[in-house]
Amino acid sequence: MAHLQTWENDMATLYLTEPRSLVKKDGETLVVHIPENAERGTVKRKVRVPLIKVTQVVVYGDVTLTSPAMAALLEQHADICFCSHYGRFQGRLSPPLSKNCLIRLEQHRAHNEPQRAFALAQAFVRGKLANMRTTLLRANRKREDSALDQAAEAIKGVMDQVDGLDAREAAPPPDPSRPQSDTLHGRLLGLEGAGTSFYFGAFGRLLKGDWTFERRQRRPPPDPVNALLSYGYVLLTNQVASAISVVGLDPYVGFLHSSQYGKPALALDVMEAFRPLVVDSVVLTLLNTRMLSRRDFEEDLGAWRLTEDGRRTFLTKFEERLDTSIQHPVFGYKATYRRCLELEVRLVAKWLTGEISRFRPFVVR
Repeated sequence: MAHLQTWENDMATLYLTEPRSLVKKDGETLVVHIPENAERGTVKRKVRVPLIKVTQVVVYGDVTLTSPAMAALLEQHADICFCSHYGRFQGRLSPPLSKNCLIRLEQHRAHNEPQRAFALAQAFVRGKLANMRTTLLRANRKREDSALDQAAEAIKGVMDQVDGLDAREAAPPPDPSRPQSDTLHGRLLGLEGAGTSFYFGAFGRLLKGDWTFERRQRRPPPDPVNALLSYGYVLLTNQVASAISVVGLDPYVGFLHSSQYGKPALALDVMEAFRPLVVDSVVLTLLNTRMLSRRDFEEDLGAWRLTEDGRRTFLTKFEERLDTSIQHPVFGYKATYRRCLELEVRLVAKWLTGEISRFRPFVVR
């Protein structure tokens, strides 16, 4: 499948999922050569995609892009994300960072200053917990499920504890070999874990039909619901990392998530508040409206994954969700979730450079 998902201003994300496809550049066009697939009964074909419309390419499995195709994409600042056949993130090819090195210098300074780093980490956690709580409360308006109310109230209690942490008390870890032991950051992570546990402990009650969900488990996903969540979070990470590159920050230097080799820590930080609003919402919609069924999943040695048809359905709904408009809680005007991701990164950059005195995470009501 060569799936071009168009969004605002006619720009698009190109998803390449058909095995053994070859992508070439022909003038100002990308030509996707898709081979015959006897098992699925599809014939050999070509798909032409206007190069100027592509802002991101997501590659799954055994797909080849020629050097001219990759160079053309990078020249117009489109990044290329590589995933395994089953959707696990493997790496990305990105255009050069913004020439504004000053915001990256401030990012690195803040990363090395415990109080500033903690202030951002605290905001990311609060945004995540607030939107998780809102997701439960919205879903419970018609259900009137006391267990959902209890989970939402428990999350509110965790949020109050997060708010009670004082960034001025943040200090470097006393023992570098135990970086989270007896630190304010360690307590914050513990509270984040507790709030997330309350949320996912009630998440299964939001599902209709015979879908079951007992707990959140990433690797391997033990059920279809976990498979969808993991797949969606990978896609969302890619979107945030692209926004970070556009703004000019370093996606690998984070504040809540530890900065490690190859780990897009800042992308994981920023996406926290958007997990329930984008990915979890898509998962609930697809399952509760029966847009996905058991036939759209396959199980291998206890690990569940989407089929090709299921993946196509998920990608379409995921892009639709990103293109959904919402009133921005800080700026007050309508913007798509896709645009809100970039605005969130820009707010982080403005806080780092001192243009705003407080970073307010993206929180809906």
